[in-house]
Order: sequence, then structure tokens, then C-alpha cells
Amino acid sequence: MKNKYRAGAVLLPCFILCLAFGAIAQTQTKRPAKKTQKEKLVTKHASGTFDVKVKPQSDEQSDGPTVGRMTLDKQFHGDLDGTSKGQMLAYSTEVKGSAGYVAMERVNGSLQGKSGSFALQHSGTMDRGKPHLLITVVPDSGTGDLAGLSGKMTINIVDGKHFYEFDYTLAK
Repeated sequence: MKNKYRAGAVLLPCFILCLAFGAIAQTQTKRPAKKTQKEKLVTKHASGTFDVKVKPQSDEQSDGPTVGRMTLDKQFHGDLDGTSKGQMLAYSTEVKGSAGYVAMERVNGSLQGKSGSFALQHSGTMDRGKPHLLITVVPDSGTGDLAGLSGKMTINIVDGKHFYEFDYTLAK
């Protein structure tokens, strides 16, 4: 069991990177926030690149891990300029190409000139090589100029470089 764990500890982060950042992500549309008479919803699109560092964390289970845990450290460039820190949990099955992960990250920075922070929630699965990734803004997590932010993000890798597309709504 220990040899299997050590092999998994090396392969799991590589697999998760491929799952989380290597596939074109398709996401569901988020319902717009309810408008009050004074609020005006503005829908926008932001795009750019990001750098990410994924660091495996120790597993304290005595019988070997069933769930891998990692920290995320990102630097966003482009329309979203800032940093994020997060945590990821992942599970890889015995079937090649099947796995899943969830992650939460807190983004701090500037989104097309508006400063603040917000949280992103990830849910990704790989079904025998077929990826599905959903990344959404956690409702009511926006602060500062980004209060009232909602939206969805997709990520892709081209030639080893990470890209994001972010469709969002911001109550004004």
C-alpha cells in the first residue's frame, strides 16, 4: 500500500494539473442577482493569463490517502490583475482517466479597474478522459468595488501557458 501511495503522491498533482488547467472548461450559466430599483446589472467579459503553483500537502491518514490535498498559489495577468490562494482536494480512481477535484480560492486584486476580492469555487471531474470543469464566483463573496460580483470562469492551457476567460455580472 505504501508504494502505491508514493506513486500516487507523485502522479496525483500532475494529473490534477491536467484535469484542472489543461482542459477547455465548460461551465453552467449562473442566474443573475436580483435587481433592486437602484441597481443596474452590467455583464462583462475579462480574459488573460495566470501562473499557478500547486503544492501537495501531507496526508495524516494512517492507512494511506484516499483524498489528496494541495495548496494553490496563483498570479493573474490581464483584465484580472491580482493573486489568489486556495486549497484543493482530489481523488484519483483505479480507472485510467477518471478522477475528481474540488477547490476554493480567494482572489485579491483588480478586475477591469475595480479593486476588491472574491472567492471562486471549483468542481472538476474526469470521466475516462472526458473533462468537465465548473468554476463559479461564490455568491456574496465580493468586497470593495467587487461587491455584488457573480459569474463563471473557464480555463485552458495552450503550449504550457494558462489562460482564463471570465464572464461576470457586477451590480452597480
